[in-house]
Amino acid sequence: MEVSRNASRQYRHARIRKKVSGTADSPRLAVFRSAKHIYAQVIDDQVGHTLVAASSLEKALRDKEVSPIEMAKLVGQLCAKRAQEKGITCVVFDRGGYQFHGRVKALAEGAREQGLEF
Repeated sequence: MEVSRNASRQYRHARIRKKVSGTADSPRLAVFRSAKHIYAQVIDDQVGHTLVAASSLEKALRDKEVSPIEMAKLVGQLCAKRAQEKGITCVVFDRGGYQFHGRVKALAEGAREQGLEF
């Protein structure tokens, strides 16, 4: 029996999560990528709370006619801006089992451009 692509990704994500954990000092920037959209959350794993979130479904970004990679970069910038408003400057990046390539990489670059450190 073959294992689905998503199940393989979830195994990879679990393997990454063994090592990557967000604290109050440096929360985790988690990425989820679907076929059409991309989502980012800044999470404090010690408390189990999402501190900041951004996605390509938001009204400010939904109407923009840009490529998926440009959209990911905008989501990263928006998430970083919101994090800095809450006083978060340093995070650990959780690629969610996806390759650090394409949209995931663009989101990370957008967050770094906005001043988030990881």
